Amino acid sequence: MTDLDPLLDPTGRIEPVQKAIVGGRSLWDDARTRLFRNRAAVISMWILGFLVLFAVFGPFVWVHKYSTISDLRTIAPTLDGMHPLGTDLQGRDLLARLMIGLRISLMVGIVATAVSLVIGVTWGATAGYLGGRVDNFMMRIVDVLYALPFIFFVILLLTVFERNIVLIFAAIGAIEWLTMARIVRGQTLAIKGKEFIEAARASGVSRKDIILRHILPNVIGPVAVYVTLTIPVVILAESFLSFLGLGVNEPLTSLGVLISDGAHRMEEKPWMLLAPAITMAVTLLCLNFIGDGLRDALDPKDR
Repeated sequence: MTDLDPLLDPTGRIEPVQKAIVGGRSLWDDARTRLFRNRAAVISMWILGFLVLFAVFGPFVWVHKYSTISDLRTIAPTLDGMHPLGTDLQGRDLLARLMIGLRISLMVGIVATAVSLVIGVTWGATAGYLGGRVDNFMMRIVDVLYALPFIFFVILLLTVFERNIVLIFAAIGAIEWLTMARIVRGQTLAIKGKEFIEAARASGVSRKDIILRHILPNVIGPVAVYVTLTIPVVILAESFLSFLGLGVNEPLTSLGVLISDGAHRMEEKPWMLLAPAITMAVTLLCLNFIGDGLRDALDPKDR
C-alpha cells in the first residue's frame, strides 16, 4: 500500500489532473503542449519550414542561376522540367528567381524584426521600469517618431544614402520598434510593482539586473507573439517599397520585385504574377497562424 493508492481510479490509472500535480509541469511545457494542439499552427510551421529550406538550399541544387540571362524570354511554364515557372523578360528562370526572392524577403523580415526587437524591448523596459520624467521623455520620442509617415522616412533614407539591402534592413527596423517599445513598456508597468520585484530591489539588486533578469523574462510571452506578427508586416513593407522601385538592386530580387514585374504584364503573362503572389500569401498566412497559436498558448487568461 503506497501513498498514491487513494489517487488510483478503478482501472488502476492516476487521474490526469492528479497526475499533473504529482509530476509537475512548467509554464513552457504547458504552452508547448497547447501550441502543438493547434492544428493550424502546426501545419503552418511545417509549411514555413519547407519554404525556408526551399529558399535557403534551393538555389544550390537548381540547374539555373537567378542572374543568368538567356534568349528564352518570357516563355510560359514548361512541362519538361527546364523552366517549370517560365522565364522573365531577360530570359531568367523564374523558379530560381522565386527562390532568391523568397530568401531576400525572409532575410528582410527576420533581420528587421531582430533590430526592432533589440531596440524596442530595451527602450520599452527601461522607460516602464524607471517611470516618471524619464518614462515621459522616452515615450514622447516614440510619439514623435510615430507621427512621421513611414514611407516618407524610408524614402528619405533611401534617397540620401545609396540604395542597398542593408539600408532597407535598417530603415524598416528603425520604424517597427516603436510598437514593440509600447508593448514592452505596458507589460513592464504591470509587473514592476509585483512582490518578486520588490524583493529583488530590497535585496540590493541593481536596476540593470532587475530589468535583465526579472522583468524581461516575464514579458517574453507577449514579445514572442508580437515578433511572429511583425515579420509578415516587415515583409509586406519591403514588398511595398520594391513595388515602388525602392527595393533591392538587380540582379537580386525579392517577392515584391517579382510581384511588381508580374503586375505590369498580368493580362498577357499571368504566370509571372501567380507564383510570387501565391508564395507571399502562403508565407504571410503561415506566420499569422503561428502568431495566433503562440498567443493562445501563452495567454494565461485562456487557461
